[in-house]
Amino acid sequence: MKNIVYVDNNATTMVAPEAIEAMKPFFTDKYGNPSSMHTFGGRVHKDVEAARESVASLIGAGDPAEIIFTSCGTESDNTAIMSTLKAYPEKRHIITTKVEHPAVINLCRYMETVGYRVTYLSVNEEGMIDINELKSSVDSDTAIITIMHANNETGVLFPIEEIAEIARVRGVVFHTDAVQSVGKVSLKMTDLPVDLMSISGHKIHAPKGIGALYVRRGTKFSPFLVGGHQEHSRRAGTENVPSIVGLGVACRLVQKGLGDEKAKVKALRDKLEKALLEKVPDSRINGATDNRLPNTTNIGFEFVEGEAILLMMDEKDIAASSGSACTSGSLSPSQVLRAMGIPFAFIQGSIRFSLSRYNTEKDIDHIIKNVPPIITRLREISPYGK
Repeated sequence: MKNIVYVDNNATTMVAPEAIEAMKPFFTDKYGNPSSMHTFGGRVHKDVEAARESVASLIGAGDPAEIIFTSCGTESDNTAIMSTLKAYPEKRHIITTKVEHPAVINLCRYMETVGYRVTYLSVNEEGMIDINELKSSVDSDTAIITIMHANNETGVLFPIEEIAEIARVRGVVFHTDAVQSVGKVSLKMTDLPVDLMSISGHKIHAPKGIGALYVRRGTKFSPFLVGGHQEHSRRAGTENVPSIVGLGVACRLVQKGLGDEKAKVKALRDKLEKALLEKVPDSRINGATDNRLPNTTNIGFEFVEGEAILLMMDEKDIAASSGSACTSGSLSPSQVLRAMGIPFAFIQGSIRFSLSRYNTEKDIDHIIKNVPPIITRLREISPYGK
């Protein structure tokens, strides 16, 4: 297989080798059902609970029982929102933003079709919400505020501490989609008045098909999937034990090296960003540069098409993205960048580079060497070029 320079880690990450090794026995020797009464299954149950403790420890939760395992971030988002709406049936108002992940924004749009009122908060050109708009949007009918911690396309971090406090004072449930921020920035849930938080394994070097939902003790909760008694009757369905174990290992690896990895990845990101802005005229960073994930940069190249850039980068063995993987099949310009008011000529040519701890200086040098000539070539043949 070719050596690919992979910088699309906000879409998915390589599974950590340590996680793969830890998972293997649960496909062969330790295949028991953790809900079984016998010792063979009981031993597996202990491994599930150890993984739960690792997830709780990574996010600074006060109690491992506050962690519910799910199939993915989307299920966690849907569970958090639908559970809250069921718990407060008399309230028919949802507050979110115009730049949420499709797992949240499309659910909110659906809820409008069944009678709910949704406020979609605006963002400025840096991708940041107006706290005063949030405050003025909350009313006695508001059931939930659901606002992401980090934007998946720009990496911009929202002030969830401040948002959570507003929700707490007003007596409103607060959910945050932290799929992109967990494992990249430090979190301590015991200090944050966040009620519900979504996590996805495949963003932090665990397998696809495993996620988690943090539910603060005392938060009203109604299960999204109903059936068996798994997860203390909060999420029915036989546990995906190998992936749960893999998630636990991934969380331990992240927690062990978070500080060093954050610094290393940020340095690589900054080197890439600085070089591309210097070498490519008419380019810009989309979103705030001082309050974002350390691994993410979204760069707009004026007068070119993002799809063409990606195709030519692919020929040079560079894998990046023009936005969210969950919307990459759409021909529509990025809803996030449109909401930010980014000029259309830059939106069309915007590329997201998202790094991980497995990226190297050599990877960054390869991108710096190959991307500027790609932009130059595309501008030469573009009817919109200079």
